[in-house]
Parts: sequence; structure tokens; C-alpha cells
Amino acid sequence: MTTRITSLTLLSLLCSPAALSQVANGGFEQWSGNSPINWTTIDSGISVSPSSNQIHSGGLSTLVSVNTGSQSNTDLLQTVRVEQGKTYPFSVAVYHTEGKVKARLLIDGYQNYSDPSKTNQWQTLSYSYTATSNKEIQVGVRFYDITGFDGSENVYIDSFLPTDSAQPPTETCANNEVIFNLTTDQYASETSWNIKNDQSVVVESGQGYENSTTYEKNLCLADGEYQFTIIDSYGDGICCGSGNGSYDLVANQQTLASGGQFQSSQTTTFTLGSITPPIDNEYYRAASGKSGYELKTALYNTINNHTSQGYSAVWDLVKVADVDSYYENDGSILDVYSEKPEGSDTTSFIKVTDQCGQYSKEGDCYNREHSFPKSWFGGKVEPMNSDGHHLFATDGYVNAKRSNWPFGEVSSTTYVSSNGSKLGAASSTLGYNGTVFEPIDEFKGDLARAYFYMATRYENVIANWENNSTSSDAVLDGTNTTVFEPWLLAMLKRWHKEDPVSAKERERNQAVFDFQGNRNPFIDHPEFVGQIWGN
Repeated sequence: MTTRITSLTLLSLLCSPAALSQVANGGFEQWSGNSPINWTTIDSGISVSPSSNQIHSGGLSTLVSVNTGSQSNTDLLQTVRVEQGKTYPFSVAVYHTEGKVKARLLIDGYQNYSDPSKTNQWQTLSYSYTATSNKEIQVGVRFYDITGFDGSENVYIDSFLPTDSAQPPTETCANNEVIFNLTTDQYASETSWNIKNDQSVVVESGQGYENSTTYEKNLCLADGEYQFTIIDSYGDGICCGSGNGSYDLVANQQTLASGGQFQSSQTTTFTLGSITPPIDNEYYRAASGKSGYELKTALYNTINNHTSQGYSAVWDLVKVADVDSYYENDGSILDVYSEKPEGSDTTSFIKVTDQCGQYSKEGDCYNREHSFPKSWFGGKVEPMNSDGHHLFATDGYVNAKRSNWPFGEVSSTTYVSSNGSKLGAASSTLGYNGTVFEPIDEFKGDLARAYFYMATRYENVIANWENNSTSSDAVLDGTNTTVFEPWLLAMLKRWHKEDPVSAKERERNQAVFDFQGNRNPFIDHPEFVGQIWGN
């Protein structure tokens, strides 16, 4: 049984927009009893109180009484926001009375020490910090005892800069104003979140919250595609076993992401402003003004003339289209059956070197997975057999476990891959009774859009595939319009909605277009799914 350990959080509250890159109450002029507003003390090794005996600037300083016999977490901290690429000249004034302790500046990590030999005088600790991304960092001071320390010493702290009055007010957001609301559960130290742009660069993040507390954070994001992820390190979400935690992300009175009940993480993709179309609109001119199956046929006429390169050439495609430039960003093969979006992969494949057709266990090698199994369309038949829009590099062993079973949602598992992809009996809520294979949430939308592509690209022949195998009979309805059985169509539409198009998909779509000369319309225009099959 895993035991959950409660730890003290390092934050007392989120910075307001006006505190961007500023230390709130850096002059220690504002107090609530013996607590300086906006500051948090950690551990019982120190106590603080307002003082006018020794002042560096203003009317008050902080008197820090160090009362620890060992170097424990004796910190005075707060959190500020910094902007990517900007440099901040942080500094703090320190006054030693005996010289038996050291003060150490903390700016997103521990920096230089004070000189304890300089007693009864002010000295300044400074550090120039350049932000590598838009994020929150911890700033403050830690105290250490040195030789001769008798268990008690007073140190004065003042003028932690840059502070509110030392900078002009933050400029009004010239991009998209986004509000993040978070209510934590009883284990807030387990909660963190981030927002990545379409290059998988973290542009906003947060962590270190107080238990059962509500926060509001104002963000300013440029037009573009983003991926919001909230993480619970314990793996039980933020609602509802240990409190009623929740979150939402709102822009222009529209909810971009929300929730609270999840396991280790929950990811939502959203778009702000206008996005430049990935291709010339001329490509989809025939689809203009159409809907329903008329739209589907128009798309068929647009994409049905691709050039089959042959199954062997797919190796050349996947070494370009299925390389990890998004998660570990290490150039390894991105395998949807072993990739762990929020952690280190258990297996890693080197492109070309690790491709194969023989395997005995997961991690041996990768091959070319027909996400739409070839037995469904009659075997090694072109152009379906080498169509890159439904072929992905995957772990050979896991691919064999998937076999030609339908995709679905599993209730009881018979096999689980290293990233949590599952084989087993279909969930009773699915409307299908049989064995299914369930990929992880991160890639469900990708695979659903591959199926919508197949239903459209092969509109002229797919009605004849239903009886090619038991599994194809389970998923296909024998028409060239609806194409899928009701249970599968409902699930694919749900996966398409819950896992929106990502930058990875858009770039892969372009790679396949370069490879064979046609596109997946449902990646370029996700709205086509609802316009054809309904919402």
C-alpha cells in the first residue's frame, strides 16, 4: 500500500498580474501580526517579526530570529512570475548581529551567501536572473548555522528588490487574456500544471499550492495552439476523495478546459485567436458550402488520387513522420503504444536501427502498424496497405497483441503495455460485447481521425469490407456513408472531441502529404467530422 505523506507547501498564494516579476512587499512594510504579507516561513527554525531597530529603507524591516541547532529548512519565501528572455536584478539587504549564521539568497535555486563576519552593518546579496520561460519561481532567503552558533541569533532582512514600488505597473495584455482558476484538495503539494505551445515549449506553469485553497491566475497568451495539462503526483486527481478540488481555464467567457476528477493527469488542447491554415484553401475548394455525405464525397474526390509508394517505402515515412520532437524531444521513434506523455518512456527505439519484424517482448523493436488492420480491407491490397495516414510506427510486440481487434474502451484487461495501452473485454457502456484494444487518451483522437480518413478516402470500396473478417464485421456497417457501426461511430466522435488535433498531428499530416500527395481533411478541418456525421 502506498502511503501519502503531507509536506509543507512553499507558496502562500499566487502572484497577481500586478506582481509580474516583482517581489510583493519587498520592503516588509505590510504585516498581519508577526507575518509579513505575501511571505511564507518554512519550518520552526526561524521566527519573524516587524522591526524598526535596524532599517535599510522605509519604516520597517524583518527581524529574523534563527533558533535551530541544525541546518533545516529555515526559509523566508514567496513566489513571483518572470517572463521568458527577460533578465531580473534580484537583491536583498542583510544585517548580522553576531556573525554565527549565514544568509543565502534563493532565486529559483540557491545562490550566493552573506559574509557573517560583517556584523552590525548592512550588506547586499544580489543575483541577475534570466528567465528561460514564462513561469513562477521561488525567491527568498535561507539561513544556515556555522561554527560557534549557540542556537540563537537575530538577523535583519530588508529591501528585497525588485519590489512593487521599484517597477512601473505591468502593461495591459496585448494578446489573449486567459484566467486560470484552481481550487485545491487536501493534498495540494501533489498538484501542478503547465501550458505548452505548439512547439511543446512550456509557456506557463504552477505548483506548490496550499491545501483546500482557491486561486485565480491571469495569463496573457498569444494567438496559437496550446496544450494544458494538470498533474496529480499521487494519481487520484483533485476531486473527490480528499476534498472537492477543481480547475477551469477561461478566455472571453468561454471555458477552454475544466475538471477535477482524473488520475495522474488530464490534458486539453485549445486554440486562441486565428491560426494560419496549414495549406492553401484551394485544396478544399470542392468542399465549400457542403455538409453531410455530400461533403464526405467532395472530400473523397479531393483526396482519392494519392500516389501509392508501396509498403517498403513506409519505413522512409515513419523515420520522418514518427520521430519524437514533442515529449522527450530526443529524436527517438514516437510509438503511440509505449510513449508516456508525462514521464520517461520505458522503451526507446532508434529510428532505422531498431526497425524489424521479429520480436519476443515489448521493447525489442518497432514495426509498421496498420491502425486500420489490413485484414479488414482484404490483406496486402494497395493503396490501403501503404497509406501513411493510417500507418504508424509502433512496438512490434504490442502491435501483435493488438492484432486486428477493434479499438475500444476496456473494462477488464488481459494485457497492458508500458504506457498503459490495454487489451481486454469491452466496457459495458460501449455498446459492444467483445475484445478491444484501448490506446491511452493522448492518442485516441489521432486514431479516430485516421479512421474518419479511411472512411472517406475509400468511400468507393469500403462498403464491401464488412465481411472480410470477424472484427471488420464488428466495426463496419456495410455502407459507404455512415461506414461504422453505431457503437464505434459514437466512440470515435467522442475521442475526436476529447483529444483535439495537436501540433504533432499537423506536422505528421504534412509529412504524409509530402510522401504520397494527399492530406487527412479531419486534421486540417476537425469541424468536418461533425458536419458529416453529426455532433
